[in-house]
Amino acid sequence: MLVLPEILTLAQANAAVRSIEEALGQGRVEKGALVIDAHGLRSFDTAAIAVLLEARRLAQAAGRALEVRGAPVAMAELSGLYGVGELLGFPAADLRPAPGRSEAA
Repeated sequence: MLVLPEILTLAQANAAVRSIEEALGQGRVEKGALVIDAHGLRSFDTAAIAVLLEARRLAQAAGRALEVRGAPVAMAELSGLYGVGELLGFPAADLRPAPGRSEAA
């Protein structure tokens, strides 16, 4: 399992992708999937979505699936806004804005 850092913005994106590449290269997978733990993620921007999409691409190239665990609801919402939530495996319910939040927020 690969644990995402507390902060994942454009400044940390390259290092995060390198960690993913290393994890796959070392065969750190669970039941055929690259598992990414996002429980500790507190601050992120759209670069975090790009990192997860790259993780998916790298995992598929290695014949693996991608599983993201513990992603903040805001991350699922952001991925839904960009139309990639299902690609990242986020449940459809998490892809809609939370009550009281507009889609433009």
